[in-house]
Amino acid sequence: MIKKYISDLKTEFRGYNGKSFAKDAMAGLTVAAVALPLALAFGVSSGADAAAGMITAIFAGIVIAILGGASYQISGPTGAMAAILLSVSAQFGISGVLTAGFLSGIILIVAALCKVGKLVSYLPSPVITGFTSGIAIIIALGQIDNFFGTTSKGENAIQKIISYFNGEGSFSPNWYAVMFGAIVMVIMIVYPKKWNGVVPSSLVGIIVALVINMIAFPEAAVAEVGDIPRSLVTKDSLLMNGFDFSNITSLIMPAVSVAALGMIESLLCGASAGKMKGERLDAQRELIAQGVGNMVIPLLGGVPATAAIARTSVAIKSGGQTRLVSIIHSVVLILSMFLLGGVMSRIPLAALAGVLMVTAFRMNEWHAIKSIFGKKFKSSIAQYLVTMIATVVFDLTVAIVIGVVAAMLVFIVKSCELKVVVSDVDESKLKGKTETSDHKTCKVVYLSGPLFFGTQEKLIEELTKLSDSEQIIISMRGVPSVDDISLGELEDLYRQLHDKGVHVVFCGVQEAVSEMMDRAGFTERIGDYHFYWDAVAAIKALEQAKIAEEA
Repeated sequence: MIKKYISDLKTEFRGYNGKSFAKDAMAGLTVAAVALPLALAFGVSSGADAAAGMITAIFAGIVIAILGGASYQISGPTGAMAAILLSVSAQFGISGVLTAGFLSGIILIVAALCKVGKLVSYLPSPVITGFTSGIAIIIALGQIDNFFGTTSKGENAIQKIISYFNGEGSFSPNWYAVMFGAIVMVIMIVYPKKWNGVVPSSLVGIIVALVINMIAFPEAAVAEVGDIPRSLVTKDSLLMNGFDFSNITSLIMPAVSVAALGMIESLLCGASAGKMKGERLDAQRELIAQGVGNMVIPLLGGVPATAAIARTSVAIKSGGQTRLVSIIHSVVLILSMFLLGGVMSRIPLAALAGVLMVTAFRMNEWHAIKSIFGKKFKSSIAQYLVTMIATVVFDLTVAIVIGVVAAMLVFIVKSCELKVVVSDVDESKLKGKTETSDHKTCKVVYLSGPLFFGTQEKLIEELTKLSDSEQIIISMRGVPSVDDISLGELEDLYRQLHDKGVHVVFCGVQEAVSEMMDRAGFTERIGDYHFYWDAVAAIKALEQAKIAEEA
């Protein structure tokens, strides 16, 4: 792995010159402009503070980029991660969040060494889309307090909403806060897309809200970001306060959720951005980089990070050449933190809430959702809705498991459906092949799908309706498998029809089904002379049997 890493670095920087650096520097500045408001917003929305968001963006941009599995990944705090961390923070405080983040880093490294990353490719797209939509809902619900200036209580977004109605919380809007949030949202919505490449709409919205707040409200009228320390190690860091050993066992599952999200987001981001850049992601090395990064960041007071598709795509579209883009973006954030910390402290939390609400709406994969519902794929709709609801109600790991199980159940149900089609004999296809054209009392039953205890009832029901027929041909060419239980039921039905004078024969039996019939003794008891290659041979045999009976 180390040899490949060195080889990839040599390839990445081969022919690197001043012109290449200039492209990286401009891309780094652009990415920093996008990352700054998001770092502040995601830091606050994760249950920590704006400083934690900045620390996360800075060191994720350096550590993870240097070790990363590709030249283009930009990592930092994300909305999906913030949504998970908020519930952890509500239960265990910021110390629990940082400890869970450190543990998630260890889990990611173990997952990388075990090559668990390959499992991400097996997640159905409706499950991923549903998970993304669920996270978007959690982000939006989690910003209601900041947007409206209200107070709620609870460990998750649902409990906080309920608290407004049961008296534990208080929904008394601060209309100044609503004004700031609305200003940012309107700017982000109406802002021309072509300008985003120069100055991101989220940054413009934050600047406008900040200027209004500083001019119109010298005395704070709404909740603000607050003091941003000019330090790369926060007072809440694990280096300062140590690990939360008292809750270490309780933090294992949250750490698994954080690690699972980090793996999913990073690898999906790498796959998507890799197509844009024309460069393949080394999944194992990327997970190790994410693991190391998430062990280092909490030591300094930052929250867990993952690769971010928004920042990564901006880096590529801005002409970024190498992983220096991520490092330059971190250097710009450090300068912003030290030079603009005093100004940024006056940013209204409602303005950040406005950024996150628009971001939550935009992070939905609307084209995929439109495809799922527009084409009316019932199985995909079920997977999407189940995963989305589970994400909002439970946590990531439970939601992913439920979504995958739902996908498997839907697939099993669809795959195990037995289709039974009853048809009269098509005389036009029998010209010159049989001795008579009188087949009015003969029915052909075409089966398609597996025949087992879950589908046998449908076959029995259809065959029972044909008890008035004289001859029944069961075509099993479309049956890939049977079990002994269904064969037992089929034999009982054969006996009942035989006792009523109905001749029943089988045709087109596949080899695997035939072997099962032999093992179960079905063929021996029924008689192998009741089995034919195709329907024509079966009809001919029934004709001869009828002639023999009449003679």
